[in-house]
Amino acid sequence: MAELLKDSIYSRENVELISGRIKKYYEEFDEQSFLKKVLNNKWESLELKERMRHITEVMHSEIKLDYKKSIKVLNKVSESHSGFEMMILPDYVELYGLETFDISVKALKKYTSCCSSEFAVRHFIINYETEMMKIMREWSLDKNHHVRRLASEGCRPRLPWAIALPRFKKDPSLIIPILENLKNDDSEYVRKSVANNINDISKDNPELALDVSEKWFGSSKNTDWIVKHGLRTLLKKGNERALKLLGVSGNINAELKNLQINSDKIKLNSELEFEFEIVNKEKSAENFRLEYQIEFMKSGGKHSAKVFKICEQKLAPGETKKIKRKFLFVTRSTRKLYPGSHIFTIIINGIKKDKFEIFLET
Repeated sequence: MAELLKDSIYSRENVELISGRIKKYYEEFDEQSFLKKVLNNKWESLELKERMRHITEVMHSEIKLDYKKSIKVLNKVSESHSGFEMMILPDYVELYGLETFDISVKALKKYTSCCSSEFAVRHFIINYETEMMKIMREWSLDKNHHVRRLASEGCRPRLPWAIALPRFKKDPSLIIPILENLKNDDSEYVRKSVANNINDISKDNPELALDVSEKWFGSSKNTDWIVKHGLRTLLKKGNERALKLLGVSGNINAELKNLQINSDKIKLNSELEFEFEIVNKEKSAENFRLEYQIEFMKSGGKHSAKVFKICEQKLAPGETKKIKRKFLFVTRSTRKLYPGSHIFTIIINGIKKDKFEIFLET
């Protein structure tokens, strides 16, 4: 069995490493007490973020200094080690530094290079929106790409694993100047965050996301990639404006033929194989965006749909392209599979075409 993420990130070895780093810069730190309190009888049952918070709280109880002096110790720790396990540092700021704005914000900027401050900074945005968004615009011009990424990632309206920013879900206009500064960033790491921010915005404010994307598209390869990746949710929904921006027509004359599957009954942990042909029936070359949708059976007997991209390709008049794909019916951390009817639909340029049904067996 594969090692759980919580056990690889917050292993005993990493907890001991954290303890040793603190001891190096704070001689009065009681490592044995820290390890005993962290690795208690509840440790194994705690999930990833619960372990992070637990370590943070124990660390606070064992560093017997005021907040300002504690941050000086943790600043030194951040310079000597990096990795996801060091998320305890911004978590410490989130939990104990909300009332100490200047020191805390400087610490978050520093810590984002050794782990990431994207979760913690959101609490400061909620409590100090005007001040924080001004600072994050400054961060978007920082020489450090980790800090520039934090400027975008930290204000995403729907950042996974983090608290949402309801104010920005309703009106994300304060985010746009930050993204404008980063839209052609040299770092792919930063550009990916910008695209994910645009995608977040598109879920609640699709017209704004499209307005920004139309303004950016064609400026450079970097901005084109951001637009394409940032509009992925709208593209999967078949949004005509998004498709048109990327040169895809929904009214194309296309033929889907020879749709075949290897079986209409599949067992869990088995592969479904399917294939079909797409023919460009237009008199001109056309861009094709091919996808398939699966309506997954849920526990209550209802279906939940998810769209998967196949490819994008330009086909000459009369040209035929053969598509073969496999889908592995395996339970994932983000998707639990249930027995019953699962419906596949082939999508061409945002338009749903032929469909077929398979039955997942236990």
